[in-house]
Amino acid sequence: MIKVGIAGASGYTGLELIRLSVNHPEIELSVLTSETYKGKPISDVFPSLNGIVDIELQSLNSEILKACDVVFLALPHTAGMDILPQLLGSGCKVIDLSADYRLNDAEAYPEWYSLTHTHPELLSQAVYGLPELHRQKIKTAQVIANPGCYPTSVILALAPLMNTDWVDLNSIISDSKSGVSGAGRKPSLATQYTEVNEGLSPYGLAGHRHTPEMEQELSSLAGKPIKISFSPHLIPMSRGMLSTVYINLKKKFCDDDLIQHYQKFYRDEYFVRVLGKDKFANSHSVAGSNFCDIGIKIDERVNRLVLTSSLDNLIKGASGQAIQNMNIMLGFEEKTGLQSPALFP
Repeated sequence: MIKVGIAGASGYTGLELIRLSVNHPEIELSVLTSETYKGKPISDVFPSLNGIVDIELQSLNSEILKACDVVFLALPHTAGMDILPQLLGSGCKVIDLSADYRLNDAEAYPEWYSLTHTHPELLSQAVYGLPELHRQKIKTAQVIANPGCYPTSVILALAPLMNTDWVDLNSIISDSKSGVSGAGRKPSLATQYTEVNEGLSPYGLAGHRHTPEMEQELSSLAGKPIKISFSPHLIPMSRGMLSTVYINLKKKFCDDDLIQHYQKFYRDEYFVRVLGKDKFANSHSVAGSNFCDIGIKIDERVNRLVLTSSLDNLIKGASGQAIQNMNIMLGFEEKTGLQSPALFP
């Protein structure tokens, strides 16, 4: 059995990693860490795990994690930046769910995260863990930078178009909405019930930290620099995400043309479902699952393509994708532990 450690097990993504690991036939949970709840069993923090996983939480320590075959860093941004280098020498594989190693350019961190990267020499070793685009590199990687939830939804929606001459790559707009769990479990005024319930609010306009991540991957696909206009919103639901992405067409198409193109592009991708004509992505259809649904519609009046892309921000947008990456790294069947359908209703 593969021994797995989860650093930051008491957060939402940590819980989802545990929940998915329990039903994975090839792995064994070995180490769970939490600074807030150290010394307590994880089932005290999450009663849903009572009698299923009762491992005692420990303080974050690279030495105890080195005994694991795979370590998931489910920590806040920067919290694991100095832990990863300590783990590499032990030979364990590391999947980092934070943004600490997602960007190739160290100079982007001061601009977007207001910090200087402490290990810029390791950025080139981390493989961006979007399996649908980087599967071959993931297979041989020791370090995976697990993608953010917003970027996963937007990049998957646009990837089939990036090396065509069908669209104006300077016209990309993404209007994206996320459930409150995307803000993490740490209490804050902005995510209190009365602040969020029955409301819909934008945040991080014209400067959200996921923007450079999306532009980095889309630019790589297009073979030239790409910039997008990204507008995230907080919506009063616990989990889920929907991105509506707009891009101007340079040629005349019908819906069926582009649906067929997308279906061909993703024909071998189990976790990306391209919807049929006049069917659009819905957060209900993916909640609790590792699927990303993509719907396609052309607004013929303005010759603009409208893409809807939905996923569960905690699963395909975080922990499920991390398990998918682990499966690829270890040579397991990619769907192992991840075939549950959506939770709806």
